[in-house]
Amino acid sequence: MRTQPANQLLMCRVLRSLVLLSLLGGGFAQAASPRVKNTIDRIESPNRVRENLLLPYLFSTDTMGLNLGVGGMIKGWHQDQMTLGATAFGGDVSRGVWAGVFNYQIEGTERWFASAHGLWAYYPDQRAYAGGSIVPVPQGTPIPGSNDSSNSQYFEADGNSNWLDMRLEYALPIGATANSGMVNYRLRQGLLVSEPSGGKEWNPMTSGATVAMLRYFSRYQSFEFETQKLDGDFGAVELGLLYDNTDFAINPSYGSRQWLSWSTDLDWVDSDFEWEFWQFSASKFFSFGESDNAHQRVLALNLWTGYSPSWELEFMDDGSRIIRGGAPYNEGATLGGFTRMRGYDLNRFHDKAALYVSAEYRYTLKYNPLAEVNWLRFLRLDWFQLVGFVEAGRVAPEYKLSTLTEEMKFDYGVSLRAMTAGLVVRADLAKSDEGTNLWLMVDHPF
Repeated sequence: MRTQPANQLLMCRVLRSLVLLSLLGGGFAQAASPRVKNTIDRIESPNRVRENLLLPYLFSTDTMGLNLGVGGMIKGWHQDQMTLGATAFGGDVSRGVWAGVFNYQIEGTERWFASAHGLWAYYPDQRAYAGGSIVPVPQGTPIPGSNDSSNSQYFEADGNSNWLDMRLEYALPIGATANSGMVNYRLRQGLLVSEPSGGKEWNPMTSGATVAMLRYFSRYQSFEFETQKLDGDFGAVELGLLYDNTDFAINPSYGSRQWLSWSTDLDWVDSDFEWEFWQFSASKFFSFGESDNAHQRVLALNLWTGYSPSWELEFMDDGSRIIRGGAPYNEGATLGGFTRMRGYDLNRFHDKAALYVSAEYRYTLKYNPLAEVNWLRFLRLDWFQLVGFVEAGRVAPEYKLSTLTEEMKFDYGVSLRAMTAGLVVRADLAKSDEGTNLWLMVDHPF
């Protein structure tokens, strides 16, 4: 494992996430859980079913240098709820292509939906806070990625990061989807004016939408050092069930949401990992209504926890330790990045078990400075939202509440979000004891 001194880690770590995720794929890539299947009618454009967006972009980071790219999306082509997206970018070293189709209703069915997307990319200075499952960790040295590990315990090199994600989802015939597999939302200025899909009572039979999911996902990643190359790949499946009992699944103001899933590697795939993982997430939303300057004022709370029963710590004769049966460092009980513990690097912490809690105050402004800017109307930007958030989390080698709630990591931050073309986009600025990160993503973190 290659490490760097702490003073080299003090340089700005702005936007380590992929720009393709920030423009289009982020919300889809991060959201392993399904979403309520829906169509959107904007009163401002009642006859416009198809939404499309094409944006050139450029970005520069410490590790990737200057990159140029273009991204685009089409929603409502062929089917009202279906979305197509693609982006490509490149620089001196980095390059990548991402494409996907989302929420395709399988022909001849009412409730079955399919989605698939994938990425091929090559990056300079990919960083992994990992190594405990590759080589034994000496006695007295924290396992990389553990709660007491140092943020200098990582290896870093140029290499590929390729992945594929395919899912099949079924909208159960109960609650808001009792008569149809999709919910239709009518919006004025990006705010719900039609009947809410849930939130008034907690009863899956009469309120909210329930979605079951079968998912296949795989990843190949490589690290090309001067003297050797490390690489690894895996294929896995996930079974999950979502109950979304919020008023408006895209931007909830009240109600709740629960998600439970189990995932495991596939024995018939030539995988470098053998593991299984359970996770549960619960979110609750409280509305404080309208004010002079805000359409909505919402307190959003989230709890997420995960456990890997296959994870074991094996002790060697010399006292060193190695992890057996653990998920890859970017799967399983992992914290850090654009959804959980945003003040820390991507996949900074990982272990056998994890606990995470978050609170956000979402303030949707009545003032929209871009509403009368004619040349920007193609964005169909309905509102801006100011958000303040705090987060706490912990990974641990055992699933015990007393362990998971001591010596927790904390961060806090602010966010600017907007509703554009029926999507929520966000820029989150988060600070922790290890630095400050800026994440540009699609969709709320929960």
